[in-house]
Amino acid sequence: MGKVTGFLEIDRQVHKYQPASDRIRHFREFTLPMSDKEVEKQAARCMDCGIPFCHGPTGCPIHNQIPDWNDLVYNGDWDNAIRNLHSTNNFPEFTGRICPAPCEEACTLNLEDIPVAIKTVEQAIADKAYETGHIRPYPPEKKTGKRVAVIGSGPAGMAAAQQLGRAGHDVHVYERESRPGGLMRYGIPDFKIEKHYIDRRIEQMQGEGVTFHCGVNVGVDKPVAELLAEHDAVLYCGGSETPRAAGIPGDDLGGVHDAMPYLVQQNRRVGGEPIQSVAWPSHPIIAGGQHVVVVGGGDTASDCVGTAFRQGAVRVTQLDIRPQPPEKEDKLSVWPYWATKMRTSSSQAEGAEREFQVATLEFIGEEGQLTGVKCCEVDDKRKPIAGTEFVIRADLAFIAIGFAGPAAAGVARELEGEMKIATDSRRSRNVEANDRDYKTSVDRLYAAGDVRRGQSLVVWAIREGRQAARAIDEALMGSSVLPR
Repeated sequence: MGKVTGFLEIDRQVHKYQPASDRIRHFREFTLPMSDKEVEKQAARCMDCGIPFCHGPTGCPIHNQIPDWNDLVYNGDWDNAIRNLHSTNNFPEFTGRICPAPCEEACTLNLEDIPVAIKTVEQAIADKAYETGHIRPYPPEKKTGKRVAVIGSGPAGMAAAQQLGRAGHDVHVYERESRPGGLMRYGIPDFKIEKHYIDRRIEQMQGEGVTFHCGVNVGVDKPVAELLAEHDAVLYCGGSETPRAAGIPGDDLGGVHDAMPYLVQQNRRVGGEPIQSVAWPSHPIIAGGQHVVVVGGGDTASDCVGTAFRQGAVRVTQLDIRPQPPEKEDKLSVWPYWATKMRTSSSQAEGAEREFQVATLEFIGEEGQLTGVKCCEVDDKRKPIAGTEFVIRADLAFIAIGFAGPAAAGVARELEGEMKIATDSRRSRNVEANDRDYKTSVDRLYAAGDVRRGQSLVVWAIREGRQAARAIDEALMGSSVLPR
């Protein structure tokens, strides 16, 4: 906790943003940092609530000890706040930027709509860690002689690799793309997280003995069976990449795209790389001067909105089949869980037109090229209402309705074909493994992150990577000092 009466004396403040008219002109982060003193005041608002729901099962998935580091920041002890935060979270500079903050939803002060600015304090602690030199390699004192391979370098793979490396194992991370980071690098726009934060962590991990093999498409360039033969354990952290099928007529028209190829292309442009990706090949997609329609109401859809504005789109319309949520939730019926209420992302606030309770009936085109999106209103059961049809002009349309499991090619094809790995009962083909030992049906092969649990948050991926690392270390050594 912070100051006993802090929540009564200090108003909630969070990072402010550059004006929308300024930030849509670039792809850099646009939050305006708060001073240390301002952050310390916000940490002081952490109250003596008795039961800190913020880091319980309804709040932070990785169980950040939020009241503890809030108290340390309030007292100006940033060094120990950094150590405390890193004890549960390998990459707080990631989560402090892109996590939706379920911890703030679960904060006791959220009963009054004034939760502690946990996410702002977390990002400030992480950024202070770089300033003060805490983000440096921490190599193990001795090596175990065990070799572990990690397939995929997203947040789950990175967290697991760092933990296993610090336990003394010889860790090799295999990444299909040219740089590590997975969809955290290639899927999340730079205006939400600049990629030099990933680069810094990769450099730290290399200093701790972790080896990265980029441009290696496991299952294509290097069989999984070969990895299992060369290593004592293999951890599969391939993510959830298959776009959910929308089944909308006309989706084969020119100008209609899944969201991810579009986002990956722009991230590669910003990173100075060729736009063609191993997993997301596509001809150039640019929204400049275009009327854009985004189908979907989640974070990926919002990222498409922000990217389109920065590319110079004339108009961006976002379609959501769900009803428009209430401005304020009924606290006593939903707190401390994540509430369904009207939320406006920074990208949506840049000028998107939002349509709720609307279904996409058809993509309309002329001579094979998209010209419009036919829509209609739907009832509470998402059934079309006759006579409510309308057409939105569109030159580009992006489908962003989620992901349905790992990429079908590469690792998944080999595992499901030759190795007959067990998958869950859903059509998503997630790899079957529990959240205790993370073992798959294939001997010495483990799975963690979205490839196991389905599409989820970066913070959940970090948690699963850490827990899988603990399970692997225990299996290899008989016991483990890694935290779970």
